[in-house]
Amino acid sequence: MDRGVKEKFASYPEDIAILLFNIRKLIYSVAEQDNIFELSETLKWGEPSYISKIGSAIRFDWKPKDADQYGIYFNCKTSLIETFKIVYGDTFTYEGNRAIIFNCKQQVPVRELSHCISMALRYKKIKHLNLLGA
Repeated sequence: MDRGVKEKFASYPEDIAILLFNIRKLIYSVAEQDNIFELSETLKWGEPSYISKIGSAIRFDWKPKDADQYGIYFNCKTSLIETFKIVYGDTFTYEGNRAIIFNCKQQVPVRELSHCISMALRYKKIKHLNLLGA
């Protein structure tokens, strides 16, 4: 684990760290499933960030001011969130064209979120496809 990311995880309350660590594990699992073996992990804007050479960055974070929720952030200049809204509708709660927001107590729809993560990790290869090939 990247040192900055490790320190960031240490700063979260324990229950939040577990939730976000599960998101991190899901990102790595999806990358492996998609045969993406060069995944960069770093801290961007103070948030854990993940990017592949063929993809678009994925970040996530929890903020004390919105203590009951956390977000997974995508590049707002892509068509990712727009596509997620068409494909998955109200399966997720969205924040504009940049994030999927989860309540800390809700069950994460893993299959659907895995697909969204996959599209982000492969974005440069699929951005020309209708609905990103979904």
